[in-house]
Amino acid sequence: MPRGGVLWFTGLPGAGKTTIASALHGRLSSEGVSAVLLDGDVLRHGLNAELGFSAGDRRENLRRIAHVAQLFKSEGFLAIVATISPLRAHRQMARSIVGQGFVEVFVNTPIDVCEARDPKGHYKLARRGKLPDFTGIGSAYEAPDAADIVLHTRTLSINECVVLLHEYVERFQK
Repeated sequence: MPRGGVLWFTGLPGAGKTTIASALHGRLSSEGVSAVLLDGDVLRHGLNAELGFSAGDRRENLRRIAHVAQLFKSEGFLAIVATISPLRAHRQMARSIVGQGFVEVFVNTPIDVCEARDPKGHYKLARRGKLPDFTGIGSAYEAPDAADIVLHTRTLSINECVVLLHEYVERFQK
């Protein structure tokens, strides 16, 4: 990964993608690294507000996010993207848009842990049939076959994840 790059966080809802990405962003920013955080939930309320959760809308949402990340990368920023991106094809599309410097980060959290956390109450709603296309329950999540970085959050703390990611970034920022 040259100076500019993209760390693309993927994982189930509630896996900890945004929490870890935000903590990493804070640490890198405090060290003077030009980094930007692109959170899928935030972008869905702005740039992608008109998109729903159909297969086509999910793909378009991720296509747009990948293009924004690529623009930041081309300007020398480290774009930290936190988005479910449930299908391998979605992540492959993002990788092809971003090109060199794309790093897939799999926040590997078992569904039972995600459900226990359920920070937004979505798993409960999905289990009651109120969110029929919720990823992991009514809609598929395909775990990466060969992510560049895998964070096992059942055993790693947020800080331990940030340390691992920071070490990875440091190797490529020199």
